[in-house]
Amino acid sequence: MAKKKGRKRRKGQSGLVTAIGLVRFYEEVDEKIKVPPEAVIAAALGISLFAAILDYMLKFAR
Repeated sequence: MAKKKGRKRRKGQSGLVTAIGLVRFYEEVDEKIKVPPEAVIAAALGISLFAAILDYMLKFAR
């Protein structure tokens, strides 16, 4: 059985993603801000409610 010549690859990394350094970038970045999912949902609902109320109020202001 013949051995393949060439460079050894790291496990889990291959192709274009490693060539442009994306895998290394995401391994080095630490999370700085942690936002719970409930806060994101609450903010989305709050903004939607605010927009609906504002739209309703502006219809009668004309």
